[in-house]
Amino acid sequence: MKTAALREMIQRAHQHEAATGNLAQQLEGKIADLHRSIRLPADDEKGALVRFVAAYIDQVPDILDAANQVARDAGIDGQIKPVLKVAEEFFLHPPALMAGHEGLDGMLDEAYLAHRLVEEVNDRYITHLGQPLIPLDTTVANLIAHQLIGEPFANQLDEAVHHAVDGMLEASIFEQESVQAYRGRLSSPNTHAAWQQWPCLSRQLGVELQLQEAV
Repeated sequence: MKTAALREMIQRAHQHEAATGNLAQQLEGKIADLHRSIRLPADDEKGALVRFVAAYIDQVPDILDAANQVARDAGIDGQIKPVLKVAEEFFLHPPALMAGHEGLDGMLDEAYLAHRLVEEVNDRYITHLGQPLIPLDTTVANLIAHQLIGEPFANQLDEAVHHAVDGMLEASIFEQESVQAYRGRLSSPNTHAAWQQWPCLSRQLGVELQLQEAV
């Protein structure tokens, strides 16, 4: 994994945002059109969205490193790593349709793909092992990012994620002895304690998704 290069790119994007404020300007224009289920702090809506997107992007290298390490511990890094490389390569060599995108505003698309890939891998782990690959809950954060990106492009990214995971993660890999042995370690107190450092990303940043209106 080349996550050191990703961190350098993200740092440059932060510098670009500090100089231009492009992300803040774009997000300010989206606030009025956000779905009513997305809840922002009333006293700092734009600031909350900017912090959310910045953190969403910042966490990508850490998530890829964590997923890669856990897959190695479970003995299936050969199957998981190619999936993670898809996300990594999307950052390092974005497709032509991303040409001209700079700064944090341009990286939101890449970050969404990376988070969604890990979310899909997590779903496969939960199905077969009863535990996620890594415990970071990005479901709500991904739904919020999906709307910020907008359709139909976010839907195209979702299709790319499903295609990558379906083609690389067959159910048979979870039947390997190494994976079954790893299952027992998932429920250990040490593992549970270590996972407490991965809170729900959106809740941590004060951006919530209320799926039902209060009665």
